[in-house]
Amino acid sequence: MSQRLQTGIPALDEMLGGGLLPGTMTVVLGATGIGKTQLGIQFAKHGQLQEGQRGVVFDLTARGDSQNHFEYAERLGEWQLSEASADEPVILSEVWDREKTRRDSMHLFRDSGRRVTSSDMDADDWRRWSYERAKKLDRAIAFFYGNFAHGVRRVVIDGVEPVDRAAESIQFELIEYIQNQILRKEHDWLARDLFRVHFRENADRIEAHAYDHRTLGSLLLATSHEVMLDDLIARPIQSGDVLSNANTIILMGKTRDGNKMGRALCVAKHRGSFCEESIVPYRISEDGLVVGDDV
Repeated sequence: MSQRLQTGIPALDEMLGGGLLPGTMTVVLGATGIGKTQLGIQFAKHGQLQEGQRGVVFDLTARGDSQNHFEYAERLGEWQLSEASADEPVILSEVWDREKTRRDSMHLFRDSGRRVTSSDMDADDWRRWSYERAKKLDRAIAFFYGNFAHGVRRVVIDGVEPVDRAAESIQFELIEYIQNQILRKEHDWLARDLFRVHFRENADRIEAHAYDHRTLGSLLLATSHEVMLDDLIARPIQSGDVLSNANTIILMGKTRDGNKMGRALCVAKHRGSFCEESIVPYRISEDGLVVGDDV
């Protein structure tokens, strides 16, 4: 097994038996404003110390609002995120140019007011969505492959909105594609999806930039309807829910002690590894999440 991916939060890494398992997806679930994005930025930033490259942030927010990635990155680590365009055409010759390819983030859909379930859309809306998604998948593949080829090993997927039925979520459908057709794909097969008829002429460079997909780690930040940690713990897992396929689940929610409110997290699932199952308090500081004894 490859070295575990530390989150950059020592107490949380200890709860996880040393960190997240490479080659797997971790879901962080909690209500809006609970601290998920700060945790994601800390995880991505810590890649610089552990692998020599910060991770990337893939924003699936579809309603036109912002997850404040740029603000958090600047405040938590003096990190100025560079953004890849999701609209400009892919120039294949630039994939090998680190200065042109290596970008920290991509916001795939910026359309204000877009809905996130198939039941929200009529037939025309669905056709437009399907066309737009197919067109932008090439940009997403180029974003991920270009970063992986230049040493990135961490992915944070943010902006996943709550839905009543997971199977209807167009975001979950896209996440499943990213997980199975990008993150779990061997480097040369992902390169085939990107270069297509130009694969042979780029074969030597593809091999020179080879990476092991089993060393990649992904953190999915999903918003829940539930605010209280107790409600999250009691939440049933639906068929088709990203929680059912996640290797690790971290729950973040509010707690109440008399008339005082606080925040706490717990590791609800950590398949294939020891984990600490305690409910542990945390707070949000100017430097990010502080977990455990220092709260």
